[in-house]
Amino acid sequence: MLLGDMGAEVIKVEEPSHGDDTRAWAPFAGDVSTFFLGMNRSKKSVALDLKTPVGADALRQLIRSADVLIENFRPGSLKKLGFDYNTVQTWHPQLVFCSITGYGQQGPKKDLPGYDAVIQGESGVMHVTGQRDGPPTRVGVAMTDYLAGLYAMNGILLALRDRDETGLGQHVDI
Repeated sequence: MLLGDMGAEVIKVEEPSHGDDTRAWAPFAGDVSTFFLGMNRSKKSVALDLKTPVGADALRQLIRSADVLIENFRPGSLKKLGFDYNTVQTWHPQLVFCSITGYGQQGPKKDLPGYDAVIQGESGVMHVTGQRDGPPTRVGVAMTDYLAGLYAMNGILLALRDRDETGLGQHVDI
């Protein structure tokens, strides 16, 4: 969203069967989710089944012309499809590849799903919200999701700057 706001052409890849889950989140303006519109402004969307040869070829063509790829799959998921960083950088070494996960690409928790409320609890943010004598309280918005996006944007911009100097992309792991 923010990269698109700054002028980047952003193409969001969605599943053909139902698209992004947030398309179904209320409230709606007509038949369109206002949350989806807000979070996906400045983006184009394309529906691709990455498990089919046609969908995989279409994604490969999009990547070949891209400066940046942002993904939020669990570690290892894209490897099964042939689109993990190590594979893609062999045929597009200039690509900045950004992975946004709950716990990063390495470490003991890497395979766990990352949910905002869990990350808030583990980070201690819930300790400083709510009532002094009450239970931990989640911040009202998906704060860690938003912060992850901001850190990803910063990492991407720095990686693009580095690519200007070296000619090579890199993996930004958020």
